[in-house]
Amino acid sequence: MHEPAPTAAAIVLAGGSGTRVGAGRNKVYLPLAGRPVLAWSLETFTGMAEFGPVVLVVRADDRDLAAEVLDGGLRPAGVEIVTGGATRQESELAGLRRLAGRITAGAVDTVLIHDGARPFAGRGLVAEVLRAARDCGGAVPGLPRDDLAAAGPDGAGLGGPAPDGLVAVQTPQGFRAAPLLAAYEEAAARGFAGTDTASCMARFAPDVPVRWVPADGRNFKITYAHDLRVAEAVVTRSAASPAPEPS
Repeated sequence: MHEPAPTAAAIVLAGGSGTRVGAGRNKVYLPLAGRPVLAWSLETFTGMAEFGPVVLVVRADDRDLAAEVLDGGLRPAGVEIVTGGATRQESELAGLRRLAGRITAGAVDTVLIHDGARPFAGRGLVAEVLRAARDCGGAVPGLPRDDLAAAGPDGAGLGGPAPDGLVAVQTPQGFRAAPLLAAYEEAAARGFAGTDTASCMARFAPDVPVRWVPADGRNFKITYAHDLRVAEAVVTRSAASPAPEPS
């Protein structure tokens, strides 16, 4: 009997808050061009044939809001809701544990982890991260930065230009599924909490190569109130742009 080819999975994190945005609720449920921010992030993955399961990790208090996103005429097929933990690390692990059986069985070979507050990752970027992760083990999107300087730890002055080759890291970050799950389980056993997926892999799976792929400046994270206004402008500009001529 022919076995189906392994598929990729996505974990979308929606455990933030609206504190810095100034909202009274989690920012990913705020409206963006008539739809919740989270709906934009989810539909990036659910609209791609390369992905099977999409796991949405939410706060316990937000489960009803998450259900409204999925049931309010926006229901993407294949989205599974799980409750996250107190930290990003715990929430990522909750998503990975939801996929653990399928990872162990070989049904899921690669996992991309994405911040739900980044609504404009774009399918082109997602596809490139997935391709690079499958090719070499891990992939992280980044934007080269040449406007940084090295600051002294006491704030007394600048220590000169920052090293060449620095990039501003974005999500989704993708890794082969089995070593990713193993690294997160080891991190949990040791009480480690990283800043993002790549930091955990660097600590507990240092032999997994990680490639950076060119990111997209529009793939910004909604953190402050003005970010929502910029996001609205991005949608408006995109809607006004003419469709490309068929080749």
